[in-house]
Amino acid sequence: MLLTATQIRKRFGDHQAVDGVDISLLEGQCLGLLGPNGAGKSTTLEMLEGVQQPDSGSILFAGHPLSNSYREQIGIQFQQTALPDYLTVRECIELFSSFYHQCISVDELVALCDLGKFIDKLHFHLSGGQRQRLLLALSLVNQPRLLFLDEPTTGLDPVARAQFWETLKQLKAQGLTMLLTTHYMDEAAELCDRTALMNHGKIVAEDTPQALLKDHFAPLLAELDGSLELPSPLMDQYRVQKQSGNWTVECGSADELIAKLTSLKVPLRGFSVRQPNLNDLFIKLTGQVL
Repeated sequence: MLLTATQIRKRFGDHQAVDGVDISLLEGQCLGLLGPNGAGKSTTLEMLEGVQQPDSGSILFAGHPLSNSYREQIGIQFQQTALPDYLTVRECIELFSSFYHQCISVDELVALCDLGKFIDKLHFHLSGGQRQRLLLALSLVNQPRLLFLDEPTTGLDPVARAQFWETLKQLKAQGLTMLLTTHYMDEAAELCDRTALMNHGKIVAEDTPQALLKDHFAPLLAELDGSLELPSPLMDQYRVQKQSGNWTVECGSADELIAKLTSLKVPLRGFSVRQPNLNDLFIKLTGQVL
């Protein structure tokens, strides 16, 4: 096990930000912490990074407590990183490389993070997607064994997000271990081997995205107009709940559900069918929307 956290807690005044979190991360694995703003994801990440000290609990890296050498073996892409004024992209990489004993070459980072078209551009003239790729490169200068990413695609447009995902997939294919926080359920499904859902400082569920959905849902989710009155026989036979103003009905077969609704004289107003996703799971477990 590369990284293990056992019952870590962190309080700020009267607010319990993290409340007894356990995390285990295998080498080469990508683990996603998924949850809304204020769930405790960033505070958890900061403790795992060694930026914050937990009030209680333990964190081990490769079986040992965190030490000064730990920082040489990890990379961190923070939500916000202030860079010195009037440095080009190349100069930013060279500056960060000077902080470590062993570094990847600038040319390798440029190729990996697709920085070539703006390598000599001042960093404050970059677009949002370009800046995130630069920050990713800076987190990789020391060839880390473990990469932390704190909501790395927040604020990016869909094209920039997709490009960033492709870079992370390349890193994962090379065997890099990653732990990322996100409130995008599609990002977790796309990148993560395992997903931990956080709410109010606790992990409420953890497994592969596929296993989480299989354990908590029927294969299909049908939606119906929320203004309909659903009869008791339907509620007794199927798992039904309100979500975003509509009824959701878990079912194994859309045809069988339609036949049941028709036999009960329930109008098919607003009827649609889809597969459940991690956002549905979070709502089901917490009553909140991601």
